Amino acid sequence: MAVGENTVVTVEFWIMSTDGEALDDSDGPVSFLHRGLDSLLPRLDDGLEGKTAGFEQTFHLEPSDAFGDYDPELLRVEPRSRFPEPIEVGMQFEGVPGDDEDTEVEPDDGDSDENALIFSVTDLTDDKVVLDANHPYAGMALRVRIKLLEVRRADPEEIEQGYADSDEESDDVLDALIEARRNPGTLH
Repeated sequence: MAVGENTVVTVEFWIMSTDGEALDDSDGPVSFLHRGLDSLLPRLDDGLEGKTAGFEQTFHLEPSDAFGDYDPELLRVEPRSRFPEPIEVGMQFEGVPGDDEDTEVEPDDGDSDENALIFSVTDLTDDKVVLDANHPYAGMALRVRIKLLEVRRADPEEIEQGYADSDEESDDVLDALIEARRNPGTLH
């Protein structure tokens, strides 16, 4: 069976920088509804269209095809007093761009406002916190190697809900890609 409308695709993928540095991978097989809500980046969906199990290729993605250009407007420096202690590089906080309230910022609880972005702490000083809501791969051209393992017809429930029923491990891997595709300014 070939990849097309209403098919569930199982792949493994590896994301690399253009100089070959390994950045991320699927850590095993992941399944998604082709061009569904849980699908990969649109450029990768295009590359899989019409292919069958056994297909393997490395795709070159410019930032516009991947996680977008780096947006300096999504970088913020805030007073450290606005954040709970202890605070560390890598922590994430939810916020609305331009929100300059003098209230303490709350850690991201996963229940986000549609206008809110997830800011990651990228640097700390004694009195300042540097936050960035760009995706870690924003502005980067990438190479994505995909190995197509299986293609099957989607169940009616999967078509209706817009995503494949998959195991939790697949869900965790794809959640970040799904959200990044919907909102390239969100960090995952």
